[in-house]
Amino acid sequence: MPINWFPGHMNSTRQAIKDRVKAGLDVVIELLDARLPGSSSNPLLAALTTGRPALKVLNKQDLADPAVTADWLAHYNAQPHTRAIPLDAGDKSPARAIVKACRELAPQRGDMHKPLRVLICGIPNVGKSTLINTLVGRKAAKTGDEPGITKIEQKIVLENGFYLFDTPGMLWPRIGIEQSGYHLAASGAIGRNAFDEAEVALELIAVLKRRYPDRLQERYGLAELGAEDAVLEAIGLKRGAKIRGGAVQMHKAAEALLVDYRQGLLGRITLETPAEMAAWRRAAAEDEARKAAAHEAEKAADKERRSGRRAAASGDA
Repeated sequence: MPINWFPGHMNSTRQAIKDRVKAGLDVVIELLDARLPGSSSNPLLAALTTGRPALKVLNKQDLADPAVTADWLAHYNAQPHTRAIPLDAGDKSPARAIVKACRELAPQRGDMHKPLRVLICGIPNVGKSTLINTLVGRKAAKTGDEPGITKIEQKIVLENGFYLFDTPGMLWPRIGIEQSGYHLAASGAIGRNAFDEAEVALELIAVLKRRYPDRLQERYGLAELGAEDAVLEAIGLKRGAKIRGGAVQMHKAAEALLVDYRQGLLGRITLETPAEMAAWRRAAAEDEARKAAAHEAEKAADKERRSGRRAAASGDA
């Protein structure tokens, strides 16, 4: 399912990040969803902030599988000029670790003469505004359950010599990895009008059947797990999502499943591992290469056809 959701303010955010990098930037904090750390990492942000030390914050870690979170932390901490820490945005003590980690990434800055300039970014609805309010100790950013609450960049002075630049949540214009599109939609990072909830719910069920089958069975009282559509129908029956005649309203069943997942009612779940994400990226890159080669071959064939027509026309003349 191709998903493209890039509202106008996200394009403004891209330009704001470019401007911030030009003006001077010491550390980039990227807030990730610990349930989908690879899919929630923005490749556009990486391209815009190349060469800047990065702090990867795996937020909502209380909703994620602890063992898989440990794998993702090891994955990111093995990368150069990168630190990774887990976090629950509502917990004040771990939030303070962010300031410490940023200072360690840029030890040459952080006083009144050379303030530490930190950019905080993340996909929509990843908990960035809640985290900022926790860091500041007051309501400095709007929060909400819908993606796209923050619309403009703002500068926040966390402490002497530490400037935090908050930006609106930003996706990228085209999500090239199909699995990432489904995971982002399931997490609530994408506007609801940009995808089919039933289709996303079926893909979520497929992942849960493979990785956490017991969670589905326990939550919805299912004796066995059949095909994905049968499981979704069973969830709809359990939740009373019926229409006239007793048939299940699959859209309502999908909504119920997605809400349960987003609120952590299915337990601590992570949808992807570092190895899976690497394999998906390779497959996507290979697919793009095949499409590019086919496009170039078609262009060459079209050029040859046009050349042949011109030669024929010239011979007739």
